[in-house]
Amino acid sequence: MINIKEITSKGDLTKFVKFPFHLYKDCPYYVPPIIKEELDTMNPKKNPVFKNAEAAFFLAFKDGEIVGRIAAIVNWIEINDQKKSKVRFGWFDAIDDIEVTKALLNTVIDYGKKHQLEFIEGPVGFSNMDKAGLLIEGFEELNTMITWYNYPYYQEHMEALSFEPAATWVEYRIKTPESIKEKVLKFSAIIKERYNLKVLKFKNTKEIIPYVDDMFALLNETYSVLQTFVPIQQYQVNTYKDKYIQYVNPDYITCIADEKGKLIAFAIVMPSFSKALKKMNGKMFPFGFLHLLKAQRTNDTAAFYLIGVDPKFQNKGITALIFKEMNETFLRNGIKIVETNPELEENKAIQALWNGYDHELHKKRRTFKKNIN
Repeated sequence: MINIKEITSKGDLTKFVKFPFHLYKDCPYYVPPIIKEELDTMNPKKNPVFKNAEAAFFLAFKDGEIVGRIAAIVNWIEINDQKKSKVRFGWFDAIDDIEVTKALLNTVIDYGKKHQLEFIEGPVGFSNMDKAGLLIEGFEELNTMITWYNYPYYQEHMEALSFEPAATWVEYRIKTPESIKEKVLKFSAIIKERYNLKVLKFKNTKEIIPYVDDMFALLNETYSVLQTFVPIQQYQVNTYKDKYIQYVNPDYITCIADEKGKLIAFAIVMPSFSKALKKMNGKMFPFGFLHLLKAQRTNDTAAFYLIGVDPKFQNKGITALIFKEMNETFLRNGIKIVETNPELEENKAIQALWNGYDHELHKKRRTFKKNIN
């Protein structure tokens, strides 16, 4: 018999966070999160997203053993402002037992019915800035710091339970050029001069902070047309500043400003932390942070996280200038491989950016949905 228990104590929440460590303990491709950061994400006192969202967390038990977990999430901005009557599910993990998956998803469906919502979709987080999507291709690849890993049977369970595909994301592996082509250098110089642009590079994280709000404002403008978009709130921006600034290597951040000093484009790339996070196994202390520091400074792989371009400057060659600056960064730091963050499959404009490079689609992930009323 499968029993579902809603989490009401810190001890159970810790069990919720640690369950995947047990489920994937023999999987060489699973990259664990940092336990403290996961706990903080689920704590209404520490995560301001709860100002406009609510969530409940559940564990599944069978014969006294934990066999699954799931979060039920309601994002009120999405429901009230965007009129999407959706209950989200996230942090979903389960053993290969479809009855466990069914019990967990039915628990979220019941949560959605209590809020008079019309459909369920996931796995997703609280907003579009969180992890999203079941892995459906690329099971023999390490996940990144901002993605979930799962076994192949997850998709089989979803389809057997009559869940339909919703959003699909693709991820690419890109080989960095060993040198910058002359035509790229010339074209970048032309674009820079034509629009009187200035490239902003940074020596330390303190120099980046004044530009972070403008970066997120550009993200809102850049991605507002995509199906999964939920506007990023200022309190979320403040949270991401605090959460991710420790991972930033300033040399990997590129910003472009116009002649008046206004930010019109940016790109955030970080050294890959996947191998470091595996070695840390969820713990920052006493020595886990040393693995992060080493990955920041010595690495042959980078992760391309975010790019934003002011709509007025899109299709004007600005990305060529950004890529030229990033190529120089990669050459300085010995980066040979870059992994992209998940990109919506229909976002052809972003995917077109990789056409000039040696690249391959190596991972794909998807959310699934089902009507509940």
